[in-house]
Amino acid sequence: MHKAANNTRVDAVVIGRNEGERLTACIRSLQGQVRRIVYVDSGSTDGSAESAAALGAEVIALDMSIPFTAARARNAGLKALANQPPDFIQFIDGDCLLRDGWIERATGFLDENLRAAVVCGRRRERFPEASVYNTLCDAEWDTPVGETRACGGDALMRYNPVAAIGGFREDLIAGEEPELCLRLRGQGWTIWRIDAEMTWHDAAILRFSQWWRRVERAGYAFAEGVTRFDSRRERFRVIEYRRILAWGFWLPLITLVLALALHPAALVLLLAYPAQVARLTPQMGFRGAFFNTLGKFPEAQGACRFHLRRWRGKEPRLIEYK
Repeated sequence: MHKAANNTRVDAVVIGRNEGERLTACIRSLQGQVRRIVYVDSGSTDGSAESAAALGAEVIALDMSIPFTAARARNAGLKALANQPPDFIQFIDGDCLLRDGWIERATGFLDENLRAAVVCGRRRERFPEASVYNTLCDAEWDTPVGETRACGGDALMRYNPVAAIGGFREDLIAGEEPELCLRLRGQGWTIWRIDAEMTWHDAAILRFSQWWRRVERAGYAFAEGVTRFDSRRERFRVIEYRRILAWGFWLPLITLVLALALHPAALVLLLAYPAQVARLTPQMGFRGAFFNTLGKFPEAQGACRFHLRRWRGKEPRLIEYK
């Protein structure tokens, strides 16, 4: 595969834990495309750190005595670049491969759009046929092209504005990228997705339980985002959060109460779920519509978990699905 010449304006920050061969492939995909590769390891036991070092990456071992978040790992990489700061940082997860040509497209876009702080492209699943859950992830990554409100874990960012706002919020167990973009937009910067291939991703979600935990984590992030960062100036994830509660919490709760207190005929309200699947099918296909509707239950579970932990004053813990 052809590699572009080394780009001295771009450094890469890779984060991961026990990614094995996926991490090796990730680092190799970056070689020749960026000036410097920093890999932040979060307690791997499979030799990932040693493999990354052997490939020329600068390895940082995250202090695992402090609760782990991806935001902490990304910030550790960001700080490691401060001695020779680049113009741009390519953040990428260790289970992804960078696509050839992406760096040139992304840096060219930022050079032409001086108020843009973040640019992302199309992330695709490497093995969408491996499971229905991988297929759902591939569809999830296909967001609209143009100016947007947030990016995901893979994105090219301007170093200076990201460093100036202190990077990512390290206490967020999920949803740290939208919150970062919220603060950048508050400073007058813009976020974009362009029509370009950016990364291959390997979700490796092969079991229903993995899918459930991943969606539960998303619900946790929505609840935390609304509770902590919503304001009159910017309605942060409010619509998504209300939809989660309506379908995943209030409708089943109200149905149960009415069925027990008044008459079992109230269970007819549950027909709203197949009706919702039917409504979404023309847009998403049956499989996408079914899991979108079913996903409101783990999302509601994640939202309830956030509020319970907050009420009890407990520290958040990462909800892992791999």
